[in-house]
Amino acid sequence: MSDIKKRPVILDGDPGHDDAIAWVLAATCPEFDIKAITTVAGNQTLEKVTYNARRIAALLHLDIEVAKGRNRPLCGDLIIAPNFHGETGLDGPKLPEPHLPLSSLSAIEMMAKVLRESEEKVTIISTGAQTNTAALLIAHPELHEKIEMISTMGGGLRNGNWTAGAEFNILVDPEAAHIVAHSGLPVQMCGLDVTEKALVYPEEWDRIRALHNPVAEVVAGWFDFFFIHVSSLGWAGATTHDPCAVMSLVHPEIFDIRDYYVDIELNGKYTRGATVADFDNISGNKPNMRCVVGLNREKFVDYLVEACSRFEGWEI
Repeated sequence: MSDIKKRPVILDGDPGHDDAIAWVLAATCPEFDIKAITTVAGNQTLEKVTYNARRIAALLHLDIEVAKGRNRPLCGDLIIAPNFHGETGLDGPKLPEPHLPLSSLSAIEMMAKVLRESEEKVTIISTGAQTNTAALLIAHPELHEKIEMISTMGGGLRNGNWTAGAEFNILVDPEAAHIVAHSGLPVQMCGLDVTEKALVYPEEWDRIRALHNPVAEVVAGWFDFFFIHVSSLGWAGATTHDPCAVMSLVHPEIFDIRDYYVDIELNGKYTRGATVADFDNISGNKPNMRCVVGLNREKFVDYLVEACSRFEGWEI
C-alpha cells in the first residue's frame, strides 16, 4: 500500500489540447485525489468544452461527473480560440463518448460541495479563465479557509500572447483573475514566462507515440493538431502551457519559482489583462503570487512521457 498522502484537487478548465494533456498528467499523479472536474468557457464555447471534458474523463476512466460552469466572463464578451484548438475545441484524435451524465450541479455548486465535504484543504488547478474560481470566492467566503492553493495557468510577467500585454486566459476574464490575485489565498501562477519554455518538440512527442498505448497515441495526436497553428507562428515545438500548472505542484524541484506582488490591469486601452509584476518591490506590497518563471525542460518532457507510459494495457 502506498504511503503517499493524496492531495484533494479540483480540475477547472476549458479543454483545449493543453488542458487535456494537463488532465492526463493529473490523472496519473499518485499524489492527487481528483474530487471534481469543472468547465468554463474560453478555448471554445461552454457547451463544446464541457463535452470535451466529459470525453476526456471517459478516455482516462475517471468516474467523476463533470460540472458545467460559467458560459461567459464576469464582465464583457467571451473570447474563444478556434485558431489554436479547432471548431470542437479539441480537434484531432477520435475520443470515446461520455460515460457518465453531466452533473446536476453547477461548477460553483460542485466546487463548494467538494470544499465543504473535504477533511483536508483542497487545491484548485485552473487552466482556463478564472471565472469559476472567482465566482466561488465571491459566493462562498466561508469556504476560503478550505482552499490550500489555487494553481493557475495564465498571464505573462514580461509579455502577452493574445495582445502585446495580455495572455489569453487572463484576457478572457481579467476581473476574475484580479479577484483571485487579491483573494489573500496562496496563488501559484504559471504564465508565459515558464510555459513558452516548456516546449515539446516533434521527436519528443514521437517518444509518447512510441509507447503504443491508446492514451499515449491520443496525446501524440493532440500535439500533432496543436502544433499545426503553433508552428505557423514560428515555434519549433509545441508550447505546453497548462501541464505546467499540474507538474509544478508535484515536481517543484524542476521549476524556478519566485514570489512577487502581481496585479491585473483592468482598464488599459492596450494593456487590459496584463499581469504586472513589481519585480523590485517598489510598491512595498507583500508578494501575492508564487510565480513560476523557468524550468528544466528535459526533465519536464521526461516526466510527461513517464505519465503517458502509465496507460499500458488501457482500453478505450
